[in-house]
Amino acid sequence: MATPTRITVAISPQLSVRNGARAVEFYQAAFGAVEVYRVEDPTGSVVSRLSVGGAEFWLSDESPEHANFSPESLGGGTVKMLLTVPEPDAMVARAVAAGAQVVDPVQEGHGWRVGRVVDPFGHHWEIGRPLK
Repeated sequence: MATPTRITVAISPQLSVRNGARAVEFYQAAFGAVEVYRVEDPTGSVVSRLSVGGAEFWLSDESPEHANFSPESLGGGTVKMLLTVPEPDAMVARAVAAGAQVVDPVQEGHGWRVGRVVDPFGHHWEIGRPLK
């Protein structure tokens, strides 16, 4: 019997935003994101791959012609991002200093220390860590 081939699988969310270039700057300031890849067209629209501590996500300027809408266009988002970090209080404070707004303050509950912010582009981020 042959040994099955192991395939590496990854799921990376892609956030739709208005003003992708500004969004990249926000995520760099708020979460310490590193831009790994970027394509920018002549109109200034951006597609970018970002990494926060090795966890990657993508962002792109919304493109309604491709059914790609930002939370600003939809009046809210359809997904919530979960960011697990060693110090959620510090990361929430950093995000707020960069322009995010607190939705739920950092607190303990359900086995986690966690809070939630909404970024300037309408995406909600739960930032926390499991309690020991």
